[in-house]
This record gives sequence, C-alpha cells and structure tokens, in this order.
Amino acid sequence: MTARSGTVDQDLIAANAQHRYEVRHKDLPLSCPMPGMYLWNSHPKVYLPIEATGTAKCPYCGAVYVLVGDSD
Repeated sequence: MTARSGTVDQDLIAANAQHRYEVRHKDLPLSCPMPGMYLWNSHPKVYLPIEATGTAKCPYCGAVYVLVGDSD
C-alpha cells in the first residue's frame, strides 16, 4: 500500500478509518477528525471533551478516543 499525502510535505491518514484512537496530551484540544486526517470525506469538525474522563466518543462517526501516556 502506498503512503497517502495531503501536500508535498504532509502525510495524512484516512479520517474515520478506525473505531478507536489513542491520543496524548500533546494532541489536545481533541477534535474529530483530528489534524493530520483527510477532510474531504469526513464529517464536520467537532471538539471532544476528553480531559475529565480520559475517553470521548465522536457523536458523528462513533470513534472512541482514549487519552494515554503522561502529561508531558
């Protein structure tokens, strides 16, 4: 499989391709789709509150985000 690219200097991943994503504190504030995902075939961006519980579910696509790692 070939790598997908957005622009010349940017490799992107498919939006809404997984049902579970692990994110780190550096990824906050959390939005679905996340930066670095293709947007042309995705739903509108929605910000997800994950800090309080460590998990969040997107109301559009149902993807579950889990906060992992330390706060560095």
